[in-house]
Amino acid sequence: MSIEQLAETALAMVAPGKGIIAIDESTTTIGKRFAAVGIENTEDHRRAYRELLLTTPKLPQHISGAILYDETLRQSTRAGVPFARYLADSGILPGIKVDKGTVALAGFPGELVTEGLDGLRPRLEEYYRLGARFAKWRAVINIGDDIPTGTCIEANSHALARYAALCQEQGLVPMVEPEVLMDGDHDIETCYEVTEAVLRSLFAALYEQNVLLEGTILKASMVIAGKDCPEQADVQEVAESTLMCLKSTVPAILPGIVFLSGGQEDEDATAHLDAMNRLGPNPWTLSFSYGRAMQQAALKLWAKDMDANFRKAQDTVFARARDNSRAALGQWQGEG
Repeated sequence: MSIEQLAETALAMVAPGKGIIAIDESTTTIGKRFAAVGIENTEDHRRAYRELLLTTPKLPQHISGAILYDETLRQSTRAGVPFARYLADSGILPGIKVDKGTVALAGFPGELVTEGLDGLRPRLEEYYRLGARFAKWRAVINIGDDIPTGTCIEANSHALARYAALCQEQGLVPMVEPEVLMDGDHDIETCYEVTEAVLRSLFAALYEQNVLLEGTILKASMVIAGKDCPEQADVQEVAESTLMCLKSTVPAILPGIVFLSGGQEDEDATAHLDAMNRLGPNPWTLSFSYGRAMQQAALKLWAKDMDANFRKAQDTVFARARDNSRAALGQWQGEG
């Protein structure tokens, strides 16, 4: 795929007022979500739940792409249409999570590195054939006593950059996700410093590996105090701190930044995105790539009665997509 096509796909992913739905939970993670609402973790239940999300009526009005898990990319709707084809036909770009999850970073207690580079080239080749047009890789950065270390940041940035280069070689737009976790009692200033260091390291690594930034999307965490910090910043401060951090680290040639919700309450994630867009214009499109914040309400509803509540659950998915779409335009009014 040419540079132009990669850039075109990246721009389509961050089309104005559109975001990306993340339904790439591993079988284990979706199992935990199902267990919490009393659903048995079977392949059929996982397929049915993903179908509920992906076939939500009018979803393409507000959603430009969907990040899928390997199993989901190979599954089909009840009518036998492969999910990737169903999405492409409805105007939503199919994406795929390609990392293999995090493991302890040897020699650095409390820190993690993401695995999955071994054998990635043939996997990406296959995913492209199956219909995926972008991919995602998540790195996880913990904040704690004397962490993150420079070594941890560097190891994760290098892996993200190698993954991104391999994606572009196979015609897939890489979504790079260096998530700075909200776990802990750190304040917003500490989160700012860590996020800034992580993003500087990431873009230096992408540059070193000849990754084309115009064909890359950043999935970013917001600059926000740790969950256990006694002093929580208000919406405006989170928006201003996040924007300042991004403006000092992210090159303007990048087509767009999509935010992860990262454990925030659904409405908080929407309010923060809205506030950032009201502070614009910004050098890049700012949108959303929410997982739990898009799905949680629908899952609870569906769990109560899978058949009777199917459409009702889809209505809540559409409402979350619509609200976040408005926030991506800086036009959200706080309606539920």
